[in-house]
Amino acid sequence: MGDDTVVARLCSVKALLGIVAGAGASYGIYKLVFSRAGDAGVNRKKSAKSVTIQPGSLMAKVSGFKVVSKSDNLDPTVDTESSDIFSKSAANLEPRHLSMLLSLLQSSPNLEERRKVLVTLGNAAAFTVNQDLLREFGGLHIIAGFLSDPSPEIRVQTLNALNNLSMNIRNQEQLKIYVSSVMQMIEMSPVNSDLQLAALRLLTNLSVTDNHQHLMKGSITLLLSLLVVSSEVLQIQVLKVLVNLSSNPDLMDDIVQAQAPASLILLFDGCTSTSVLLRLLFFVGNLRAWRPSAQVAEALRRRQDSLFCVLLDSSSQLHRKLPLLLSHPDEEVKSQVARLLT
Repeated sequence: MGDDTVVARLCSVKALLGIVAGAGASYGIYKLVFSRAGDAGVNRKKSAKSVTIQPGSLMAKVSGFKVVSKSDNLDPTVDTESSDIFSKSAANLEPRHLSMLLSLLQSSPNLEERRKVLVTLGNAAAFTVNQDLLREFGGLHIIAGFLSDPSPEIRVQTLNALNNLSMNIRNQEQLKIYVSSVMQMIEMSPVNSDLQLAALRLLTNLSVTDNHQHLMKGSITLLLSLLVVSSEVLQIQVLKVLVNLSSNPDLMDDIVQAQAPASLILLFDGCTSTSVLLRLLFFVGNLRAWRPSAQVAEALRRRQDSLFCVLLDSSSQLHRKLPLLLSHPDEEVKSQVARLLT
């Protein structure tokens, strides 16, 4: 399910649309952009808690099958039913299947089987009823426990499943505690990797409303640096998050003070992808809605590497770049540029 569709489904709750060339380059590029070293320690997530189904509990009532321990599992039909789940359409999974999948995810030592379970749970999570059931079963924290799995593929599928689960506002309340870990994953993963892309898609959903945007304000510099070193696909996803965050007036002080690479200005060019350029213009439009006092503006000018100086100050090269885009072949680009120039 596409991210733009995800955003559209959430527009009723103040949704604001936020609107892989070479894999393998490490995030050291981010460090080089600003020529300063910093420890990027990764706060490993706690292992997921095992789900214990108690007699008479909600899970026991909806699961419809007897839960047994590994030593008790002598019935070959249980393994057969587990295998059959993977052949079912996500729309046809029953509550008991979701319960079985969560149990299997925790118990299986087989990497490929865990990957299949996460893919199946991710597909099932595209349906609202399953989003609610997985939350009630404790499945959100079980799945999120695999954000620290040693396998990059498992982490990608975990993020994909959480992405679909995060389309549910009530689920976002539980998933917000993983924002910091997801940001660290973006920083430590190879640039343009599937891990970065999946993580940014999850953050896009979590930033659609202003409920949890404040949890990302400390990572503006990280996002801006990614913008100048990544591929078009990743740039679009980064900009979706930045546009979402910049729509929140309460975050504007943090955004304009963030350290920004001087090369950011180079993206405002006719050679830049139209999809990227449009989102950049939306981002600038949101920034210009912020009006600093003379005292604040003067303080920001002392920091030449701030986003304020790079994009907003009277000395910014953007003022010379924008008029050149009036001759852009895309009508929407020209329209947005004209709006910024008025």
